[in-house]
Parts: sequence; structure tokens; C-alpha cells
Amino acid sequence: MRKRIAITMGDAAGIGAEITVKALSSSEVYEKAIPVVYGDRAPLEDALSFCKLDGLKLKAIESWDEAVGEYGVIEFFDAGLLAPGAWEYKKNQAVSGDASFQYIIAAIRDAMDKKCDAVVTGPISKEAIHMAGHNYSGHTEIFADYTNTHKYSMLLSGGNLRVIHVTTHVSMEQACKLITMERELDVIRLAKRGMALLGYENPRIAVAGFNAHCSENGLFGNQEALAIEPAVHAAQAEGICVDGPIPPDTVFCKALGGMYDIVVAQYHDQGHIPIKLQGFRLDPKTNMYTSMSGINCTIGLPIIRTSVDHGTAYGKAGEGRANEESMRDAIDAAITMANHF
Repeated sequence: MRKRIAITMGDAAGIGAEITVKALSSSEVYEKAIPVVYGDRAPLEDALSFCKLDGLKLKAIESWDEAVGEYGVIEFFDAGLLAPGAWEYKKNQAVSGDASFQYIIAAIRDAMDKKCDAVVTGPISKEAIHMAGHNYSGHTEIFADYTNTHKYSMLLSGGNLRVIHVTTHVSMEQACKLITMERELDVIRLAKRGMALLGYENPRIAVAGFNAHCSENGLFGNQEALAIEPAVHAAQAEGICVDGPIPPDTVFCKALGGMYDIVVAQYHDQGHIPIKLQGFRLDPKTNMYTSMSGINCTIGLPIIRTSVDHGTAYGKAGEGRANEESMRDAIDAAITMANHF
């Protein structure tokens, strides 16, 4: 049975509408899913125009009961928030920030009501949603708040590398304080749960150290001794296949070499950098990305949420040249996770 996939369009000033319509120009999506876009007609029409996708049609629907999932017809819920000319491409602005936020809330509501099987999110601007008065640091926190979820984490996947984060959108100073034994154990458990959704019954989990050389027995810090090691031992006692702490300068090489299925990263960039090195390729002659693969998932929610692993890319918005690879990956992951949910 095809899965009902809600796709939030993202910030209209960025590339969200473009990568959405490009992804839905593939017939393969419709073989496994019934996708419906949460957005506005005007930016979707713009995207079809500047991407030269004249063969695709837009169809506004009022409820999921109307969704058919016919290839060539992009079904969408029209929020009615952005009229033509109401926003400007390549620019942070409250109007598009608020609209992107409202698309997300509508999709969360429908997923919580079991009207759809998963939510795939397009890129938003943190600055734009803040300008609109919504004080969240990203999608992850919005989903956690609106689903009343307290134990959750960000899982990234790119190629054959997967990471899950103990801390994300905080300063390094604050990350030090947030690394506790309880949080480490929660994320190890979430790693197992997230991998199960991706089809791994007994994943091999590696936990990265926080400090250089895992602190060298306390020479460079104490997070390993006070938080990470006790959490790993507790998880092993629960029967979870987990090792650590492992020095962060080698743990990702080991995962790429096949020793581990997922790495628990201690902070934002520790996990994001290796993932983006895996999935992003930049042509130095054109300064354009020839590949932008990878996905972002929020694990621990009562619903499924996947996302592209990149931002709004204002610099190329409205030009028809954005790469939709990550959106396709996110849709595929949502389908896989819905099948294992």
C-alpha cells in the first residue's frame, strides 16, 4: 500500500518550492507514495515555471480523502498565505517565515490525527521564522514542541554513514553542560530506535568522545568519565550493541569502513561535517553543488519526520538550478520509516 506523505514546501524565498516540484516530477515517487504538498499556489506555480516543468499540473485539495496520487498532478493544500508578489526571493522576511511555519504546523496536526503516514520538510530560515515571532531554533524543536515530545534527537544519514546527536543548536559552552549520563543513554536508545525505523534490527552503535583523544584519562576534560562511559555501560547492560567512547577523529572512519551502523555525535558540527562531506559535492569551476544528498530525521516523535539536509539556499532561489537530490532522499526515507513504524 502506498504511503501518504505530507511535504511542507519550506520558505518561499528559498529553494523549497523548486526542489519539491522537481522531486515530484519523478514517477518513481508515485509508485510508493501519495504525496501532498503543504504550501501556497503562487510559489509552486513560480517553481514550475522557472524549472520548466510545464508537463506537471497543480491541483488544490481540501482533505486527504481527496488525494489520489496521480503522477503528473501535484496535489497540495493551499494555505492562502502568499499571493503573487507578496514575498521576495533570496531574502529573509517575516511573511515567508510565518508561512513556512504554518505549513509545518498544519502537517504536524494531520500526522498526529493519522491522516498521513509521514511528514517531509523543506528548508526553512531560522531568521525568517524568528522575524515572524516564532522563537524556535529549527524544525526539530518545532516538532518536539507541537507533539509534546521530551526525549528526541536529530539523526542524519548520507551515503553509508549515519549519525545521531546528543546536542545540536547550542553553543559549545552550553553543549558541555548538556552532556549528561541520562542524555547519553537516551540518545543511544534513540539511535537503536531510529535504525529500526530504517530497517536495522540490531544496529552496531558507536559513541564518539567529546574531547580530543577522549580526554586522555581526564587530561582534557571529564565528559567521557562522568557521562559517556557510564551511559555506554548502562546501554550494554540493556542488550544494546554499542561501543564507546571512541575518539572522534577516528570513529567516523570506522563507521564508513563498516564497523558501525551509526555514530552518536556529541555536538552539532561533530556530526554534520562528516555527513556533508559524504553527500555534498561542489564543482570549483562553477561554484555549484553537483550532489546534495542526505537526510535529516527527528527520532523519538510519535510521528515520522524526515527532511532535506540543507538550508534555503537563498543565493540560487528563483533560478531553477537547485538540486532536489536531498528531497528525493528524504521522501524515500519517509516511506521506509513509515513501513517500519
